[in-house]
Amino acid sequence: MASSATARTATVRRPLDTDRPLDALRCDIGGPEALTRVVSDHLRRLGAATGRDGGRGDIALGGGGFAPVTARTAWGAAGSGVEDEATAQAATGVMAVHGRRHGAPRGLGVDCLATATGVLTVQGLLAGLIGQARGGPRAGGCTTTADRAGLLAVSQYVAAAGADEPEAVDPAPGGPPFASADGVLFELETLDPGAWAEFWRALEAPADAIRAGWRPFQFRYATACAPLPADLHEVTRRHAWARIRRAAALSGAEVCRLRTLAERAGEDDGADPWTLRALGRGRPATVAPVTADRPLAGLTVLEAGRRIQAPLAAHLLGLLGARVVRIEPPGGDPLRGMPPACGGISARWLALNRGKEAVEVDIKAPGDRSRLRELVADADVFVHNWAPGRAAALELDAEHLAAVNPSLVYAYTGGWGDRLADAPMGTDFMAQARTGAGEAVHPAGEPPVPSLMTLLDVLGGLHGTEAVLAGLLLRERAGRGVRVDSSLLGAADTLLAPALRRAASGADPRRPAGFRRPLRTSDGWIAPSDTCAPAATAYDVSGLCTEDALDQLRGHGLTATAVTTDLAALHHDPRLSGPIGRDAHGAPAVPDPWSFA
Repeated sequence: MASSATARTATVRRPLDTDRPLDALRCDIGGPEALTRVVSDHLRRLGAATGRDGGRGDIALGGGGFAPVTARTAWGAAGSGVEDEATAQAATGVMAVHGRRHGAPRGLGVDCLATATGVLTVQGLLAGLIGQARGGPRAGGCTTTADRAGLLAVSQYVAAAGADEPEAVDPAPGGPPFASADGVLFELETLDPGAWAEFWRALEAPADAIRAGWRPFQFRYATACAPLPADLHEVTRRHAWARIRRAAALSGAEVCRLRTLAERAGEDDGADPWTLRALGRGRPATVAPVTADRPLAGLTVLEAGRRIQAPLAAHLLGLLGARVVRIEPPGGDPLRGMPPACGGISARWLALNRGKEAVEVDIKAPGDRSRLRELVADADVFVHNWAPGRAAALELDAEHLAAVNPSLVYAYTGGWGDRLADAPMGTDFMAQARTGAGEAVHPAGEPPVPSLMTLLDVLGGLHGTEAVLAGLLLRERAGRGVRVDSSLLGAADTLLAPALRRAASGADPRRPAGFRRPLRTSDGWIAPSDTCAPAATAYDVSGLCTEDALDQLRGHGLTATAVTTDLAALHHDPRLSGPIGRDAHGAPAVPDPWSFA
């Protein structure tokens, strides 16, 4: 068996002289266009020739010495009632989380789950090719569904809902952005309580409001809401934008004016959402005992990440079979203790980091940096989301680590990809503000405010995994190490592409008023599908229980589903295509986003 695997690997490894890992491959794409838009675009950007095959319901990618790998996409399980973006957001809790800042469930005005499903599908296809190149099965396929993509997107919120203790702050409506006296809507960002206090003192905010505001502001990434004292909003409305910018500059906090989709469309350069650059000549391609569902078995990933983007990217690589080792500061990642906890460990932290090993390294100490380089020498992937310039200053950038391991796939999951000269801090809500996402996530007639659900952090993590898999495939085909860069900006461009096209053509880029607004029933909410929503609003279901309201709409030939408002109830929801389980600490664990065969 070993000799045949070696021969098989040699067949598919045709040397490449480009940085596009899918050169010489072709993909025929079938399935719902809403779910395959991103698949077609990303495979083409990676070098594949693509075309739609209306006669098939799946996606087939092959050529260049590879046997075809296939993928099938769907909104959810057959007969589940999850039939489009709106019903998928409703069933998986996305509407509930996005609506927390409003005090009631709301649908996102962007197709976040279709986008995530598309990226996950590309990941499954790339993983299948990598498995072949490493001596795995010559045929296979994966299935992705929007409901599992939705569960992945809300996995941290689901974990917190099933924790052993309550949230550290009471979820309640409210949150940024703020408005200036001259009408500028803006986001504020700082991770430092001292900078927070200094900013507000410079604007003469009341001391009690400053103190009361920090905790909900700090936890808004975790809770998707931020019930800030009204005094803080009133303070910014008394000052001009120029004064507010000066206060931010003096304090070390950052502010970002909310851009429109038209502004973003005017500067959009059409760049790829990630970049791949081959480095020096590396070791020969690897042969390993991989299986269809664990194509990365035998590979080691070093992850030096915090919060969501890089940890999620590495988490998905672990689900594909890689051994993941976290590089944590002395004393461990402080976010392990972020409430609420399960078994003494943060439930949110476990959602992205369960199953990983950990090594404590002080990257500021020369001796520990030498130890990190020793770890890199035996690794396959190094992924981080350090602040821009930090890796180079520590001599831990791609060129430095390639000298230690020429076969390394070096991955940076950052904020802006060096594409914007005036880029603010690279965090989710600042990226939403800068890219026009705030305008896109709410329909016409509503304020253009960013979602407090961590949309771009999650999509940024998915793009990070996609980039690493593309880098690993390029390494297998070209026999070279690779640097890959992904960013929140790239994730935003993928998510917002339809809206940006509308803006560029002069059309209204936002969805119409009332878009994806659930209907209130006597005991909950229901969400019609996007195509059925205009007709569904003609029926008053407010006096009906949810079950009767659904029966009424279905009796008129309309599609709708109940809106999940209690995330803990997802554990027993029969609509979902995969079960939510519990990990060794008792924390809720959502199902893997792909099913391999």
